[in-house]
Amino acid sequence: MRDAIGDMLPAAVVAAISPLPIVAVVLMLVTPRGRVNGTAFVLGWVLGYAVIGAVVLGVASGASASDDGTPATWVSVLKLVLGLLALLLGVRQFRGRPRGDAKAPTPHWMQDLDTFEPPKAIGTGVLLSAVNPKNLLLAVAGAVAIAQTGISGGEQAVAWIIFIVVASLGVATPVVAVLVLGDRSRRALDEIKDWLVSNNATIVSVIMVVIGAKLVGDAISGF
Repeated sequence: MRDAIGDMLPAAVVAAISPLPIVAVVLMLVTPRGRVNGTAFVLGWVLGYAVIGAVVLGVASGASASDDGTPATWVSVLKLVLGLLALLLGVRQFRGRPRGDAKAPTPHWMQDLDTFEPPKAIGTGVLLSAVNPKNLLLAVAGAVAIAQTGISGGEQAVAWIIFIVVASLGVATPVVAVLVLGDRSRRALDEIKDWLVSNNATIVSVIMVVIGAKLVGDAISGF
């Protein structure tokens, strides 16, 4: 299981530092229902990754992702495709970054966060973890990395739980800070949010290129 954890850890860490979900949860935390909606968002985020993991691990196990302890050929092909997609997303994000003194636009749906009820906050968490292309790509890459090691179903489940825990650190930390520190955390969260919004494109482009290069490298070594 150590190999599975080591293989999936890069994707989990990249998911944890994905800027957009962190910005979303910070914006929720400064609304009147902040604590409830922030917690609900994290629950939705975890639920989304749990569903993706169950689906991908189930399919990969049924399709024999491991061949005598080594990745099956289709796994290497999938990693190559995911790696190329990650590189494409990274380049696209970098080209679309704000230039000069231009400010990065805030997604329209984020302007309505103060009207969210807990069910909508949960749904947003699910969408950003399981439907957002960047995080979906990372989840699939992490689950495939676990499946390719050929460990038992129980061990795969434990490894995926660890993936979810690591991938949730970015969105869970602001919620914990507000629950523990209350209003004292407001200034720090505002500064983090402003920095992430301003540098979102650059951060995403860098992490997508890094994870894309790793996936392509893993695919080549697996052929």
